[in-house]
Amino acid sequence: MRFSRAAIALSFSLALMSSAGIGKQADYQIDPLSLSLVAQGDILAKANSLGEAVDYYQTALAVDPRNRAAYIAMARAVRGQGLTGKAIRYYKEALELDPNDLTALAEQGDVMVAKGALEAARGNLARLKILCRNDCGKVDMLAGNIVKAGQKPVLQASAVEIKPVIGEVTEKAN
Repeated sequence: MRFSRAAIALSFSLALMSSAGIGKQADYQIDPLSLSLVAQGDILAKANSLGEAVDYYQTALAVDPRNRAAYIAMARAVRGQGLTGKAIRYYKEALELDPNDLTALAEQGDVMVAKGALEAARGNLARLKILCRNDCGKVDMLAGNIVKAGQKPVLQASAVEIKPVIGEVTEKAN
């Protein structure tokens, strides 16, 4: 008798907790609102309104942080703004959700090439070659970009000879 109140309270709390899990979406289902926000952001990105597009992508990620397409779209938009470091980070977020995403791997590799991180891009290329065994244009495109970037001459400060010029100094009259 003295445990009956505790048993009833415990069974009631367990019933509430188990019913809360029934209404959850599966991990592979993305919230439709998040998908529509990404679609609106894509329209703005095509119209070259990258700042507004980023706002829609951020909202889509706030609605559903499992939306890999939003991370990829966000990375494309910030790359268009010239923020390559942020683009690499957003591609990394997409790859954390799905490490085998060919689009994220290839585009992240391209951004790494543009930033000058050729070794990291080669890592992405190796992963792409493993995942994409058939004729895959993404592998060829990334490999070509890495080769082109490796052929560019790299200028160093020590390679430029600075010659001092001695001449007369003229003073300005105030």
